[in-house]
Amino acid sequence: MKKQYWILLILIGFAQVSLACPVCERQQPKVTMGLTHGAGPGSNWDWVIIVFMTILTLLTLYFSIKFLVKPGEKGKDHVKQSILNEQ
Repeated sequence: MKKQYWILLILIGFAQVSLACPVCERQQPKVTMGLTHGAGPGSNWDWVIIVFMTILTLLTLYFSIKFLVKPGEKGKDHVKQSILNEQ
């Protein structure tokens, strides 16, 4: 129980640190307001980079979950079989 309490306390602390302060919030555009510290994107190229990295991150998350849930290697000679059947 103590361990869960400390984990919850740490997560709440990280949530408070990760949110933008009022000064930084005023410097952000509507899209990112309240999400990050510092000045917002300075040019349209910054938005292109943000969109590209968001798409890349979501694709990585999708494929990570997909291959964790259903890996798809069914061959008897696949390398994972030698690890799983090692006794």
